[in-house]
Amino acid sequence: MTAKNYDIKDPSLAPEGRKKTEWAAQEMPVLRLIRERFKEEKPLKGIRVSGCLHITSETANLALTLKAGGADLVLCASNPLSTQDEVAAFLVEEGIPVFAIRGEDRETYYRHIYSALAHQPQITIDDGADLVSTLHKERTELLGNVIGGTEETTTGVIRLRAMAKDGALRYPIIAVNDALTKHFFDNRYGTGQSTIDGILRATNVLLAGKNFVVAGYGWCSRGIAMRARGMGANVIITEVNPLRALEAVMDGYRVMPMREAAKIGDIFVTSTGDINVIDRQHFEVMKDGAILANSGHFNVEINIPALEGMAVEKRRIRPSVDQYVLPDGRRINLLAEGRLVNLAAAEGHPSAVMDMSFANQALCIAYLVKNGEKLEKKVYPVPKEIDREVARLKLRALGIEIDTLTPEQEKYLSSWEEGT
Repeated sequence: MTAKNYDIKDPSLAPEGRKKTEWAAQEMPVLRLIRERFKEEKPLKGIRVSGCLHITSETANLALTLKAGGADLVLCASNPLSTQDEVAAFLVEEGIPVFAIRGEDRETYYRHIYSALAHQPQITIDDGADLVSTLHKERTELLGNVIGGTEETTTGVIRLRAMAKDGALRYPIIAVNDALTKHFFDNRYGTGQSTIDGILRATNVLLAGKNFVVAGYGWCSRGIAMRARGMGANVIITEVNPLRALEAVMDGYRVMPMREAAKIGDIFVTSTGDINVIDRQHFEVMKDGAILANSGHFNVEINIPALEGMAVEKRRIRPSVDQYVLPDGRRINLLAEGRLVNLAAAEGHPSAVMDMSFANQALCIAYLVKNGEKLEKKVYPVPKEIDREVARLKLRALGIEIDTLTPEQEKYLSSWEEGT
């Protein structure tokens, strides 16, 4: 097939995609080590894999790793605005079918998911659970092929656990998002830096001195709050979980309900995985010029239909900024159409943190191929030995050595006898 058969926007972009992928690879030493191992061992030989992921230079390095391991891989986009067209073209040139175009509409987005499912996958890789949910609802005849799958995001894991609870999940899924080497680093440092990057690229506003409201205080939100404070912003946290709210207080942030934060905030970022976190009642009291951004997986955290209904005018004032003018003249600025601001207005997580996330993906996929048929139809954590292996490989790549326990120390730690 030629590139245009995969709906690639412009095959001539492939050389640029190759450069971007090679640049990212420099910061992904763990995945490189795994690729070398996979190339020798071929743990995925002949296995059909369908992935619904952000088509970025980091994802390209994961795709090349899976291909090196013998996988028969097809990819589609997990977000209409996150695809890097040049990377998609490069992967097609490398023999990996990609169904993704930056800016694709909803109909095209799902047509691409159906194309990825037409591959009749034995392993699924998901980022938000759209591939898995579509498979379970609309392509049930393909479920008998599937050994297992992985899920990359908090939002996706929530959806999949709900499916498992309802007895709807038809094959085992490993929650890569919950690996310690994923959410400690990817969610906190990756989301933190890339979200700020997206906001600054979209607006070029000064963060210092601004009231910066972060909805939620999970791992992603902690990273966003940390980086915003580092830029001099006055950070305010809103939460529904009393333990996380208390933690935010102890970390030195102001904590209040969104209805109060809405009155004083200059910049708002949602990262909760829930719907209508910023709603009509909040728009009604926001300052003129308030900036709204979302860093959760789906564009539902900000009630965009409500904002549309309130506005008397809407205009695209900058490439990633839609300005809504309310009847009283106040202007509310929505970034990246309410989609993932770090990917829609910037380039997503730095390669160095995606290195560990995608290392977990690659090793978990190999684990599923070997063990999937013995697993129950539920959501599993990443096996501890994989999490630790990723950490060991990262330390090795950084040239860092650590201590090991002596036999005497191991015996002491496993003993129930009195410590004296």
